[in-house]
Amino acid sequence: MKNVMRTLGRILWATLTVGGMAALGYYVWQREQAPKHTWVSEPPFYATIQKKTVATGAIVPRNEVKLKSQVSGVVEALYVEPGKYVNAGDLVALIRIVPNPERVAAAAADLERATLRVQNARREHDRYKALFDQKAVSPVEYIRFQQELDYALAEEKAARERLEIAKSGASAALGQTANQVRSTVAGTVLEAIREIGTFIIESNTFNEGTTIASVADLNEMIFKGKIAESDVGKLKIGMPMEIVVGALEENRLAGALEYVAPKGVDDRGNVEFEIRAAIKPDPKVFLRAGYSANAHIILDKRDSVLAVNEANLVFEGNDTFVEVETAPGIFEKRAVKTGLSDGLRIEIVSGLAPHEKIKIFEGR
Repeated sequence: MKNVMRTLGRILWATLTVGGMAALGYYVWQREQAPKHTWVSEPPFYATIQKKTVATGAIVPRNEVKLKSQVSGVVEALYVEPGKYVNAGDLVALIRIVPNPERVAAAAADLERATLRVQNARREHDRYKALFDQKAVSPVEYIRFQQELDYALAEEKAARERLEIAKSGASAALGQTANQVRSTVAGTVLEAIREIGTFIIESNTFNEGTTIASVADLNEMIFKGKIAESDVGKLKIGMPMEIVVGALEENRLAGALEYVAPKGVDDRGNVEFEIRAAIKPDPKVFLRAGYSANAHIILDKRDSVLAVNEANLVFEGNDTFVEVETAPGIFEKRAVKTGLSDGLRIEIVSGLAPHEKIKIFEGR
């Protein structure tokens, strides 16, 4: 029995040994059959490299005029709507006056005081005229009282006109109609009150008043946006810009920086500065006020410089290297000096010749 068991053990051991050797042989054969890795290499190339920053903003008219009423009241008639072109002086709206009791009372009191001043000035004038006719006073004294009467009459006239305007919004003497809102400039109506019967507040020293309509020249548009604090120090007036409008992605507009705000604004912990740029007109592109846009500002530019893809650089501390092919499939590490980068391509200032090839790191 012992001999049988010993024999079976030897057979099992031999089987395991042969199987292991077969598996090892198959593994080695598989490795031999696997394709050898060969590194890809390519020479540097010449390229124009630009370093840019992006400002977010919108397309707006250079000048937008808000038309307001000189009197408070209710909109009685509207003569414009958004999109309509108006000339300077065109009638925009008609306001039905709602007299302000306080203003009417104040204007009436002013007229009463002015009338009293006229009466007093007339009495003094008449008295001195009689003396002047009798040659009892000098011409200089008489002229002074004549002037005081003229001033008093002018003040009374102005007070009467103010009362008339406070009551009806118009002055027959002056030929003025304060309840008519007219455009002060030529341009396209961007916004306008839409409802007749809307109550509006007049524009004065203490109140901006209700905007009846806004008018702008759409032939002169600008980019208005904000830029991060980290980039504002690199900007200079006159820098070229490429403006990409969200609604017109296929059209890129040329522009030039013309304004950088002297003071930043804190926006949720990020300081941003307002910028404005003139847009070069393109007859093929119609710009609407309010289009969202991004302005790509060229901070620096290198034309036709030797460059490589930045992904093929090797960084060790403060040093930068490339792996130069010295023989087929053989590479050596070499330090290079780099220049301007656009995030994808980088300028090679020294350390690499145009005819040399460098290792390409696939997948980077």
